[in-house]
Amino acid sequence: MTQNSMRDTSVSPAAMDASHDRGHGAKSGFWPMVMGSVGVVYGDIGTSPLYALKTALHHTSATSASPDEVIGVVSLLIYALVFTVTVKYVIFLMRADNKGEGGTLSLMALAQGVLKRRGRVVFLLGVAGAALFSGDAIITPAISVLSAVEGLGVAEQGLVPYILPITVVILISLFAVQRSGTAKVAAFFGPVMLVFFALIGVLGIWHIADAPVILHAFNPLRGIAFLFGNGASGFVTLGLVFLAVTGAEALYADMGHFGRKPIQLAWLFFVLPSLLLNYLGQGALVMKDPAAIKDPFFLMVPNWALIPFVILSTAATVIASQAVITGAFSLIRQAIQLGLLPRMEIQHTSETTEGQIFVPRANRMMLIGVLLLVFLFKSSDALANAYGIAVTGTMVVTTLLAFFVVRYLWRWPLVTCVLVIGFFLCIDLAFLIANLVKVLDGGWVPLVLAACSMLVMWTWVRGTALLSQKTHRDSISTRDLVRMLGKSKPTRVPGTAIFLTSDPEVAPSALMHNLKHNKVLHERVLIVSVRTEDSPRVPRENRFEITKLSDDFTAIYLHYGYMELPRMPAALANLRKAGLKFDIMTTSFFLGRRTLKASPNSGMPRWQDLLFIAMSKQAATATDFFSIPSDRVVELGAQVSV
Repeated sequence: MTQNSMRDTSVSPAAMDASHDRGHGAKSGFWPMVMGSVGVVYGDIGTSPLYALKTALHHTSATSASPDEVIGVVSLLIYALVFTVTVKYVIFLMRADNKGEGGTLSLMALAQGVLKRRGRVVFLLGVAGAALFSGDAIITPAISVLSAVEGLGVAEQGLVPYILPITVVILISLFAVQRSGTAKVAAFFGPVMLVFFALIGVLGIWHIADAPVILHAFNPLRGIAFLFGNGASGFVTLGLVFLAVTGAEALYADMGHFGRKPIQLAWLFFVLPSLLLNYLGQGALVMKDPAAIKDPFFLMVPNWALIPFVILSTAATVIASQAVITGAFSLIRQAIQLGLLPRMEIQHTSETTEGQIFVPRANRMMLIGVLLLVFLFKSSDALANAYGIAVTGTMVVTTLLAFFVVRYLWRWPLVTCVLVIGFFLCIDLAFLIANLVKVLDGGWVPLVLAACSMLVMWTWVRGTALLSQKTHRDSISTRDLVRMLGKSKPTRVPGTAIFLTSDPEVAPSALMHNLKHNKVLHERVLIVSVRTEDSPRVPRENRFEITKLSDDFTAIYLHYGYMELPRMPAALANLRKAGLKFDIMTTSFFLGRRTLKASPNSGMPRWQDLLFIAMSKQAATATDFFSIPSDRVVELGAQVSV
């Protein structure tokens, strides 16, 4: 039996709205989703007040800033939150969901589904966005935790030498607990961030009274006057102002976990007002007491409450770091399923929640990267120079991908597309160019990280394609092999043999080696291929296609979304329910294990051959990745030149 095609790209925004809300709102309840989004989605952007205004004002003046300068910078912060976060992400981009899922790779898959032949540009943009996010995922824990712990130095000067060691201990502990999962910790995320946002909002209201003139920052002309009235310095400050919106991508990427409406409600009626009030309060405090420019966020707090507030802020930054770490795990899973990275061991940390996963190798690499950044930069002010470029680059990529969606999927008129996307792109490019000024002062870090990530993904995609071409060129078609076996009548043994392959149309190498060396064939042969679709998840009824090649040969396609992990035992159980007869106790899995060696005619430079081979050696085995019972596996090796 063959299931119907599972790709449907002609989906209207209204239809996507309906399916998205049904998919999430009914599951967990609306208000718990709102609370959860406050805790997880807004952890990163919510902790930006710790360093955004301070860093921007320090660039304007290290010791003091004039009232006009303070109002101008706060005005830029306000309208960065309004246009970049509220208008672009909350109102516009969150409508471009891929069956409920958001993020760069989801948007790439959505755009690729409608572009067909013109998908190469979209693919490259998606890879670039994912690579830039990898840089952000390493920098965010470092700057967030470090900026919070620095509050100890404000409370007690004698604690300054302990800031770095405490930061390191917190970060190591944070990455160490990833293995146990975040289900229990997540229950505390919402309440902690709820208290944090409420307090920073109240502190903001309290200090606005110090200089009510700060409310003039709501006039956008004050921000524009500062930007163009300070020459190059004003433009560089714009890059530092961008620190206020560095968590905006989380709004889009975490849409699949909480739903669009809970995220929108939490932002518009709670998180955004709290952030605006806090920035206004910080600005008013600096206008009243210019010495407060050294750390206005913590100096808003009375001395008696400073230590508890530092502890609360540190907890908030850990939550912000947790959110980006789990986001990185999800991105890696998507990249593996889409063929951008080799298979890695992925562990599920929750029996009930599909999205809670742990990637051990990625966790180790991220911890090493974060600690190196902390020891290299030593302060949040220094790290701020490295922070913005990765996020602005990701935002530019997201905006460009959105053009393909609104033009070819939503079918907006070209003029409308150019006007809307052009508006957002101008803002993103302004932020990106302003951040590029910081390349020599630390901005090179995310660029190097992103370049390495792109190189790894490009090498894997290119090497896999060349290897597939070579395999097809040297192989025989499955149908031809079935006809030949029907005439030669090899020795048959009882039971079922399952051969995993990337293409059922080509005879699996493990099958050929089994015939060549063992000279036997099982009485029932299943040739199974796992395909990753453009959608995040595939309905169970569309999970498989079965094609009878002969009385004893069957070709099976298993379809999974890029947010799912293919589990062979569950797939086999579904196949048996669908009527495919075989005894799992007499079933063996035959897997091909290829040993690669470099070839002078591979089509890639030798260094790239060696990188591809090294990545192949580090890839998780099919047995682990597909959760195949190890006592049912037979591996047959072969040496292949690439």
